[in-house]
Amino acid sequence: MNISNSGDKVAGARHGVPQIDLALIHYPVLNRKSEIIGSAVTNLDLHDIARAAKTYGVNTYYLVVPHLDQQSLVNDLLDHWLTGYGATYNTKRKEALGLIKVCDDLDCLYRKVTEKWGARPTVLATSAASGRQVVGYGEARKRIQRGHPHLLLFGTGWGLAPQVMDRIDGVLPPIQGGGEYNHLSVRSAVSIILDRLLGPGAE
Repeated sequence: MNISNSGDKVAGARHGVPQIDLALIHYPVLNRKSEIIGSAVTNLDLHDIARAAKTYGVNTYYLVVPHLDQQSLVNDLLDHWLTGYGATYNTKRKEALGLIKVCDDLDCLYRKVTEKWGARPTVLATSAASGRQVVGYGEARKRIQRGHPHLLLFGTGWGLAPQVMDRIDGVLPPIQGGGEYNHLSVRSAVSIILDRLLGPGAE
């Protein structure tokens, strides 16, 4: 990735605090026919992923959403919880949703993350596609603990489009259940992966 600076820089790793961000990609993603689409923002993904991110010490939860009507929906929701009635009604929800930042596209995302940490992040995603460099959860956890910034990408729809996967450094192993059914929501997958990478009991 060729990334330039344009955001709030955080100077160095804080002791005991991981330099890790996550991004939920709404474009470009795939539909069930493997066509490139833009998916719609959902209220549950905003709230639940933000709460998981706050719980596990994620620095910023980015939404990559190029469509202005979808950005407007996100901004209206955030206004309610960060500065409106919701800010005093539920302060815990305000803390979590305060992690969210909107990006127009991948270039915007990578630029903001690199500017913030002062270094290019290691970008990891989850994918069932073969031919990618797989990074096990244990190894990824060790890399994060060493203090290098990491960015985790999560796809909506039916997964991340090839042009997203072409710009990552590795993939985390897919989550496997106990049977043939394997269709977790993205917010469930985020929680499981964050616990494997950042939870106190993970190895």
